[in-house]
Amino acid sequence: MPTVIPTTLRPALRIDQAELRVIRLPLLTPFTIATGTMHEKLFPLLILRSDGIEGYGEGVMDPLPDYLDETLAGGMALLRDVLLPAIVGQRFENPAALEALLSPWRGHFMTKAMVEMAFWDLWAKSLGLPLKTLLGGTKSEIEVGVSLGINPLDVTLDRVASHLAQGYKRIKLKIMPGHDVALVKAVRAAFPAAHLTVDANSAYTLADAGIMEALDDFGLDYIEQPLAWDDIHDHAELQARLRTAVCLDECIRTAADARKALQSGATRVINIKVGRVGGYQEARRIHDLCAAWTYPVWCGGMLESGIGRAHNIHLSTLPNFRKPGDTSSSSRYFAKDVVNEPLEARDGLMPVPAGAGIGVTLDDGFLGKVTVSTESFGP
Repeated sequence: MPTVIPTTLRPALRIDQAELRVIRLPLLTPFTIATGTMHEKLFPLLILRSDGIEGYGEGVMDPLPDYLDETLAGGMALLRDVLLPAIVGQRFENPAALEALLSPWRGHFMTKAMVEMAFWDLWAKSLGLPLKTLLGGTKSEIEVGVSLGINPLDVTLDRVASHLAQGYKRIKLKIMPGHDVALVKAVRAAFPAAHLTVDANSAYTLADAGIMEALDDFGLDYIEQPLAWDDIHDHAELQARLRTAVCLDECIRTAADARKALQSGATRVINIKVGRVGGYQEARRIHDLCAAWTYPVWCGGMLESGIGRAHNIHLSTLPNFRKPGDTSSSSRYFAKDVVNEPLEARDGLMPVPAGAGIGVTLDDGFLGKVTVSTESFGP
């Protein structure tokens, strides 16, 4: 029989309304890295609505520009004054159509990612499909590790032992000048078979190359973002001196950044955070580029709530995410999360949330208790 071709196309999604909240979630324990200590997670949450369906996006910008140059206040201003008024009431056939509206604005990758991620969730729900299916992912669960903040050595050793016993697939140690070689030496001596990495969050310069070379002796999978957040060139010089792979995080905001890093030899593995790179369109470009170079990628974390955590899980189902990510159990960070569904790893494996879109729903009652502010756009 001849193929039947539909004569009508599915109508484009109309963004009927947007809701923008700022959420404050206390952390169970303070989290210290080279740039400072966090006691709570303060973040923007975007809800897009279309024909009774909601799509969710979480921003990863900090209140102060201590990770990258974006801030919560700056992101809120761009959303409030430019991006949300431009999309509410408009129709978009797919995420590519939305990207065309967002892409002319320079920078502000984290802010644009919120809008794009919320639309992907909305679009997937409108089609009745899991987000991973639309992204091209196939995994039903992903390998995850943990990221351990800076603490006294005895505390770190206890936490490494606990998380290895729970089956986590990788232990990442945060380091900074004065808290590096001795720490890694002690952890490696105590746990000779552990899958270890370190993350410096841009705390060093090329003048500290000797410290990085000393870390070569401890069988690390990679050294993450040792040098400046915007300096691919010096990372290339450092990588040439090291046996251990350099992993880039803060340096990579676009596929063009990734191409330059790969071509210059600045990295052999890239941490892709969908909230850092402007959304899924760019995240997939970076993923595909690294795959073409046969270099692996993995998904880092920003202490996200269940909304951002679910987005990260779906991204990590793509085939070139070949190293354990940071998307560990939500209960490691929060006494209670903003979503109803538990996002908990077992034996180092995190199940992909089931259902359409990102597969989680908001706990409206608790959300009201932790909301700092709410703004609405549209009728």
